[in-house]
Amino acid sequence: MACGAVIFPLLSPRMPMAFAPSGFSSSSSSFSSSSSCFSAAYAPLTIRAASTAALPVPPLNPRDPFLSKLASAAAAAPDPFALASPPDPDTPPYLHLFDSPKLMATPAQVERSVSYNEHRPRKPPPDLPSLLLHGRIVYIGMPLVPVVTELVIAELLYLQWMDPKQPIYLYINSTGTTRDDGETVAMETEGFAIYDAMMQLKNEIETVAVGAAIGQACLLLAAGKKGRRFMMPHSKAMIQQPRVPSSGQMPASDVIIRAKEVITNKDTLVKLLAKHTGNSVDTVSKVMQRPFYMDSIKAKEFGVIDKILWRGQEKIMADALSPEEWDRQAGIKVADGL
Repeated sequence: MACGAVIFPLLSPRMPMAFAPSGFSSSSSSFSSSSSCFSAAYAPLTIRAASTAALPVPPLNPRDPFLSKLASAAAAAPDPFALASPPDPDTPPYLHLFDSPKLMATPAQVERSVSYNEHRPRKPPPDLPSLLLHGRIVYIGMPLVPVVTELVIAELLYLQWMDPKQPIYLYINSTGTTRDDGETVAMETEGFAIYDAMMQLKNEIETVAVGAAIGQACLLLAAGKKGRRFMMPHSKAMIQQPRVPSSGQMPASDVIIRAKEVITNKDTLVKLLAKHTGNSVDTVSKVMQRPFYMDSIKAKEFGVIDKILWRGQEKIMADALSPEEWDRQAGIKVADGL
């Protein structure tokens, strides 16, 4: 090595570029004779930061049309990483990238297979009531407590808003405003609220009883469109008098007020059932003195429903003979005038 020194060119931007080893003396003839080359070529320099240095751009082939078009597009496009000037001088500059970020697709939105169909959705399915609502089905599977009433009315109004001409299918499996043991869990007005909503809708509402339709739920079953009220073969319907809620420690005067309200609700329930079943008010009031249970056949006879649903009933009814054909095959002759 001619100059007899160790060179560190990248230690620091302001670090001297020459370092004399300890074995050499500044007064030695060999080191002083070569000091001129260090003073001229390796004087302390101030190097700019690497981040501010301009990157070398390789020359483009002028004969390549794609590279020329790409270069012109890149020159005209704004720099996405350019520092934006903040409106507040005390705020540090920020990048446009964080001003309007773009999120990547979630894993549920990524297509994992080419063979996509409706049975492999791109996103998780919604809850079950939403799927039923997509098929215009409203299912009442609990007693008519305020939460159930709120949801049912909201679904009915939503389906009317979606299409006021398409029918709505109301499936009922409810004990009304009471529990299975007969204890009152809600006011009778919960059932009346759903009934009034059904009457105000423009859609035709087809009712189907699955399981049980007791009390106010039986009223909702009978309030469907005439000719479109159905019942499963092993379902049960029951009408009964409204019950007085638990009085607790209420004064006697308050108990009397509540009893009068229950009687008013009973009269309203009797009138509505008589209207939708085709029976007289006296008949409905008489059978409601005690719990009046009805199977599917009895409910059809009483006028609560119009048809009993079972699988294959269309074929069975098509194969059934008419009454006149039955009489002819049995050899029964009907006298004229009867």
